[in-house]
Amino acid sequence: MAPPPRPPSPSLPRPPPHVELIWSPAMDPTRPECPFQYLIETLNDNPEKKFYNISKLGGTKYDILPYSIRVLLEAAVRNCDGFLVKKEDAMNILDWKTKQNNVEVPFYPARVLLQDFTGIPAMVDFAAMREAVKNLGGDPMKVHPACPTDLTVDHSLQIDFSKCAIQNAPNPGGGDLQRPLAKVSPHKLQPRKVPCRGQTGCKGPCDAGESSRNSGKFSAQIENTPVLCPFHLQPVPEPETVLKNQEVEFGRNRERLQFFKWGSKVFRNVAVIPPGTGMAHQMNLEYLSRVVFEVKDFLYPDSVVGTDSHTTMVNGLGILGWGVGGIETEAVMLGMPVALTLPEVVGCELTGLASPLATSIDVVLSITKQLRQAGVAGKFVEFFGTGVSQLSVADRTTIANMCPEYGAILSFFPVDNVTLKHLKHTGFDKAKLESMEAYLKAVKLFRNEQISSEEPEYTQIIQIDLSSITPYVSGPKRPQDRVAITNMKSDFQACLNEKIGFKGFQIATEKQNDIVPVEYEGNEYRLSHGSVVIAAVISCTNNCNPSVMLAAGLLARKAVEAGLMVKPYIRTSLSPGSGMVTHYLSSSGVLPYLSKLGFEVVGYGCSTCVGNTAPLPEAIRNAIKQGDLVACGVLSGNKNFEGRLCDCVRANYLASPPLVVAYAIAGTVNIDFQTEPLGIDPNGKNIYLHDVWPTREELQQVEEEYVISSMFKELKEKMEKGNKRWNFLEAPESVLFPWDLKSTYIRCPSFFDKLAKEPVSLQPIENAHVLLYLGDSVTTDHISPAGSIARNSAAAKYLTNKGLTPREFNSYGARRGNDAVMTRGTFANIKLLNKFIGKPAPKTVHFPSGQTLDVFEAAELYQKEGIPLIILAGKKYGLGSSRDWTAKGPFLLGVKAIIAESYEKIHKGHLIGIGIAPLQFLPGENANVLGLTGKEQFSVSFPQELFPGITLDIKTNTGKVFSVIASFENDVETTIYKHGGILNYVARRFL
Repeated sequence: MAPPPRPPSPSLPRPPPHVELIWSPAMDPTRPECPFQYLIETLNDNPEKKFYNISKLGGTKYDILPYSIRVLLEAAVRNCDGFLVKKEDAMNILDWKTKQNNVEVPFYPARVLLQDFTGIPAMVDFAAMREAVKNLGGDPMKVHPACPTDLTVDHSLQIDFSKCAIQNAPNPGGGDLQRPLAKVSPHKLQPRKVPCRGQTGCKGPCDAGESSRNSGKFSAQIENTPVLCPFHLQPVPEPETVLKNQEVEFGRNRERLQFFKWGSKVFRNVAVIPPGTGMAHQMNLEYLSRVVFEVKDFLYPDSVVGTDSHTTMVNGLGILGWGVGGIETEAVMLGMPVALTLPEVVGCELTGLASPLATSIDVVLSITKQLRQAGVAGKFVEFFGTGVSQLSVADRTTIANMCPEYGAILSFFPVDNVTLKHLKHTGFDKAKLESMEAYLKAVKLFRNEQISSEEPEYTQIIQIDLSSITPYVSGPKRPQDRVAITNMKSDFQACLNEKIGFKGFQIATEKQNDIVPVEYEGNEYRLSHGSVVIAAVISCTNNCNPSVMLAAGLLARKAVEAGLMVKPYIRTSLSPGSGMVTHYLSSSGVLPYLSKLGFEVVGYGCSTCVGNTAPLPEAIRNAIKQGDLVACGVLSGNKNFEGRLCDCVRANYLASPPLVVAYAIAGTVNIDFQTEPLGIDPNGKNIYLHDVWPTREELQQVEEEYVISSMFKELKEKMEKGNKRWNFLEAPESVLFPWDLKSTYIRCPSFFDKLAKEPVSLQPIENAHVLLYLGDSVTTDHISPAGSIARNSAAAKYLTNKGLTPREFNSYGARRGNDAVMTRGTFANIKLLNKFIGKPAPKTVHFPSGQTLDVFEAAELYQKEGIPLIILAGKKYGLGSSRDWTAKGPFLLGVKAIIAESYEKIHKGHLIGIGIAPLQFLPGENANVLGLTGKEQFSVSFPQELFPGITLDIKTNTGKVFSVIASFENDVETTIYKHGGILNYVARRFL
């Protein structure tokens, strides 16, 4: 039997006929070495639908397996080849109850998901690998992704236009635009009459300023908002704000987009979803998910790994998936399995029903806190219990998306009747659904909530009563620090009093009530501690859930009707996860009210969540600095580390979309919603939160009426038609990418410069200096470049020397294809606390000269002097989102090893994957306990027979000797480290 080709995505056009679809050799289910062919059966006696009936493999052993482990088992059975996947691997998974946390197992995901920020390094590395293979005498045409790969261009969106006016973004340049930004007048845009989009029999043009869908209570006459054609009830073209942001985005990122298009042409099995379509997590959920793959005549579960930790969102749909680094993803794309320790599985039993005031975000944050407290890091979480059936798929995906914030590898909701009902509403073919249900039931991957005796066994069980959950926000500096809405005012005031730390700001008591008057647009306003200056309803985590987005819209409608408004200096924005969100907000009639409050659609991407927001008005910034105010941002995202949104906004709270709108109206977080009004209506009446909060009945009615399959169908058709700018974008078609030496966006990285056909023996690290001496909870935000490029940074100096102006710098995310920029941006976070410096700053000490320098400048001097580097750190080094530059950057700075008390699992894998040794202090020891100052020089040797968990001795030039653990978890990791990282290991396979 020929290897099965990749099935077409339900949302993407079929690949061009000249593109040959390939598949990993391990995917051929009939190869002679597969020992499990006896498990192949036909579904309902249909010879065109075959599958491995893994439920017959182990009898009662199989029946007690968690559903997520059953998916791992199926993949091992189907891909067993006796080499990369051995029979004993499958049997170890079957014996999960006794083997959990004790053995390594391989996993072949069905597909890979990339987003542009972390996807571009992977694609650049593929292009560079072609060069390396050619230089060593190999055939570069052999370098292709073997695993089906979808790349979404969603993270590069920056908000240059908002409220139909230009925002003076710091870096709108970087490419040729059809129209210079400076020439666009910041006046209020006028309504335009536009024709319907090709519908036949249209009675006339749709009036974007006068007509909307009028259904009584949802009528609106607010101009400059996307509306529906009154004759066909279909959306008219996107609002001006979206089009303008897209125009700037295509100009700013032209080089990157051309590179992506080149990759989609020359690399087999790669599909690129262009800008303006949607965010990676939501596209994965709405368009790319199969739930069950059907390749030729074989069925098997859908599964995915992606270059973003929030790939886990798709587990809410019953699809096993999690985030890995770009380095590991490249290995998967090249036909290698993901290696993981057979995980413990925590069963999370949900009971009861949440209060009407508690949104799914409240449920998410409550579960986040309880699971983090339970210690689920490095484990699978699987949900069961009567409360599960009370959660919609949107609720489940929101919960699953947050699992990296409580440290789990993934959070899995098995497919059940709720899942099938959702898929039916989103336009899945009836025959496909019937086949899917029959297959999942045949292999016992379908959860029947009516039969409690069939619940699997778990490593441990955590019980959560949904009825006990009340509305919360999270902050002001970390996502795990929840604050009940009823306690918000007192908690914020406590934060002002506390010493500077994870929650405190240490504001003197006599200054806590300071008021700073500020004039803005001809009016005077009063800023104080707690004033909201950024309010963003953004794409990640929340916009997948119609109920919370509609709740925000309904709250906005009630607020506008009550005469409430948002102060104009607050940076408000609405960045939906996809056009579907805009569609149902528009068709339900609530979008005009959101726009009236300033929450106008600015585009489709992560924007504010990754720091890509326009700067605050200068008058507001000056007032904040003048009064040393703790200004606040409120966003419906998943990250709120200090300084992430804006360097002058110290307090950032994660909240549900309706609460983001509520706090924007209030203008402060220093408010008690129970006793203090949001505002005053024109008649002088106090308006409280409970006056404008939508009821559960209202939400259900609107959701049932507008979130229907026609919306998914409409947007899938839009995807297939493509993006005009993308369709007309020119790109090369050569086998090797024609690197432009003048480019500041795309550069051939230096990872393969010293690549030899065979790996060299392990070399000792001798007389290494400490580049950084760090404390606990160093996040990937501290390490990896993200957000805008500061004008005084090392990266800015590099770009300036290349002839660019600050307006052309763009963001670090947009320049991830340039290793020179990214290396200079590593450890450039203004909140980095290096003990050598004693205060937050992206600085360190170059000990041979005694100079205090930027981290890159010091590392550059060390490299010129031939001195290797290490980093000392505390607990939980590498917390946060999965980013491969958290490893690539230190590697290119010359870091050979990191010595920490503990690591975030994903990040530790990145370090090994790039060739940095993750060394761990012995239990109870750290740099302080050992009396280390960081000024010593360190030496360590590695035995040629390196094995997981080996203890190594480290010697210092002061005579001190101490032991550390080489934190490798399996033989695959030690093999990769001996090769100098995954890239070298995979490149050698082509030779």
